[in-house]
Amino acid sequence: MDSAALITAFVTLFVIIDPIGLTPMFVALTQGVDAASRRSIALRSCLIAFAILALFAFFGEAVLGFVGISMPAFRIAGGVLLFLTALDMLFERRTKRREDRVDEDEGPDPSVFPLAIPLIAGPGSIATVILLSGQLGSGISGAALVLGVAVAVLVVVMGFFLMAGVLERVLGKTGVNVATRLLGMLLAALSVQFILEGLRDFGFAA
Repeated sequence: MDSAALITAFVTLFVIIDPIGLTPMFVALTQGVDAASRRSIALRSCLIAFAILALFAFFGEAVLGFVGISMPAFRIAGGVLLFLTALDMLFERRTKRREDRVDEDEGPDPSVFPLAIPLIAGPGSIATVILLSGQLGSGISGAALVLGVAVAVLVVVMGFFLMAGVLERVLGKTGVNVATRLLGMLLAALSVQFILEGLRDFGFAA
């Protein structure tokens, strides 16, 4: 397996999940919670998100075939979705929506909603694992490679969650905003690549 493809897959999933942007949301959702409970919430949210991403990595393409959607068409649609997400990150609309979701959550345990769904395993990350499964290999091998990449990204997410308090003080609001915009620019370029690959599969691009 080409290591460059794995690195690209990691960067793509890292950008779309955006652990840096999630950290302030995690801090807001766990305000007043002791350190042990905060660790438990972080672990549960990552495990649930992994289960959801694993489901779509293994069966996502089969579901698409069942409803008559080709992989190139889904790749183009996924690229458009990722591009819109990139625009949201660049213009702060994504952060605003995440803050709205935090405000709507009144339960004592946010690990399932809104952390695991939709902040970590949202439409963008689900679309990404399906797309990457087709790129990295066919069948179980491609799904397994994507799951390995997903585990690596979720470990980073877990680390950010555990260091949320420290990162909040170090980065500050301005630092988080700058990092989110940089990730948004990178995601925009990666999303265009998805679209070009889908068009190439349809024969519209060289």
